[in-house]
Amino acid sequence: MPRVKVNELLKHATENRYGVAAVNTLNIETVKYVIAAAERERVPVIVQFYPGFENYTALRHLAFAACDMADRASVPVAVHLDHSNSFEIAVKGIRDGFPSVMVDGSALSFEENVDLTAAVVRTAGIFGVDVEAELGHVGSGDNEDDIVNTDHYTRVDQAVEFVERTGCGSLAIAVGNAHGPYVKTPNLDFDRIRAIRSSVSVPLVLHGCSDIPEEQLKEAVNLGMSKFNIATEYFRAMYQAMEKGIASGKYDGNAVGLMFDIQEAMIEFVVGKIRLLNPNKFSL
Repeated sequence: MPRVKVNELLKHATENRYGVAAVNTLNIETVKYVIAAAERERVPVIVQFYPGFENYTALRHLAFAACDMADRASVPVAVHLDHSNSFEIAVKGIRDGFPSVMVDGSALSFEENVDLTAAVVRTAGIFGVDVEAELGHVGSGDNEDDIVNTDHYTRVDQAVEFVERTGCGSLAIAVGNAHGPYVKTPNLDFDRIRAIRSSVSVPLVLHGCSDIPEEQLKEAVNLGMSKFNIATEYFRAMYQAMEKGIASGKYDGNAVGLMFDIQEAMIEFVVGKIRLLNPNKFSL
């Protein structure tokens, strides 16, 4: 099955009331496990890559591998470049073969964010590449102010103006979520999600989904959030699977055996997230 466009997939998810797990990957193995989980569940998925990991795996290498694996999957799989915080990084992702990119101008002023996002949208449009943008401050989970200070949250009126002026295909919003491990349990602003969902036409994205309570994620799906970014928990599951394999003593000195051993735990982790984000039991 040929890979799907991110925007098409997210519109389908919005219409059918399921959330798409967008899982950050690091190498071919972590891409493989995400796709295997989606095939087990018969639910679409997004494989994505954080450009800050390029020193580990070059963007062009992972884009090629992920797109090739998506083309061969038995369920719809989309491929996306996460958090590009400059025009240059986003365009490099387009050049290196990503069919969808995020441009993150959330640290800029509103007008600067509009200008940056609009420039990326114009460039990406030439190549048929989808663009996700961010409005509001989705900060760090280890900073309590980033989680609870509503001044950081996305404003409804600005979301409407931002989407209209930039032409972005999807919008990541700040509603009490943050990146990385949380210093305290987040409480998503459901009223704000509801208001933004009713005011803008594009799919909505929730970053920092690792460790958000399950009932909150289900409610976010039912309120119309469509893309759910997962990174911290996925890499934690990878570490824990390796730690368990090493502690077992079965793979003493055998790194290949250890890598084979972690497959099932990794796939099962993603299966769990796909099920969680599919409270209305959508299936292909």
